[in-house]
Amino acid sequence: MASKILLVTGDAAESLEVFYPYQRLREEGYRVDIAAPERKRLQFVVHDFVEGFDTYTEKPGYTWPADLAFAEVDPAGYVALVIPGGRAPEYLRNDPEVQRIVRHFYEAGKPVAQICHGPLVPAAAGVLAGRTSAAYPALEPDVRAAGATYVDGEAVVDGVVVSARAWPDHPAWLRAFIEVLRVKAPVG
Repeated sequence: MASKILLVTGDAAESLEVFYPYQRLREEGYRVDIAAPERKRLQFVVHDFVEGFDTYTEKPGYTWPADLAFAEVDPAGYVALVIPGGRAPEYLRNDPEVQRIVRHFYEAGKPVAQICHGPLVPAAAGVLAGRTSAAYPALEPDVRAAGATYVDGEAVVDGVVVSARAWPDHPAWLRAFIEVLRVKAPVG
């Protein structure tokens, strides 16, 4: 049986930030389970940059079923965690079940990949303090408020935690995360 990676997300997650790691990690031979507040078909979004706008725009994206509800997740059965961005982390961070899951990975020293607004979740779970993390640049104050050092980078590696700013960073972000996985959680 393939090693399992957990991806935690919800409605309004950035489509690319869910599907790129989901597909790329499966390509590496991992089984990837998607967990959300409940088992249902999730509605993802597309964040794009339009000339003349001060911030990104949002459009409906793909839909995809969640494999598990957060309450069903036994994080001990997973070798790594992925936290995509989009707007989902803004409300997921308040969910005690997702906080339980995220704490497990950080406290157990298991590999974690987080991107864009994803660092909001470990920040709310109280495990980002003392770390170095990238995030969407508008979240620099949130990362600092959580007690972490913010780095504006495409693949920021802090031990087993690999972070990035947004979907344009995917190649460097996943390349660095896969390097961590090959050492800390090889496909098995």
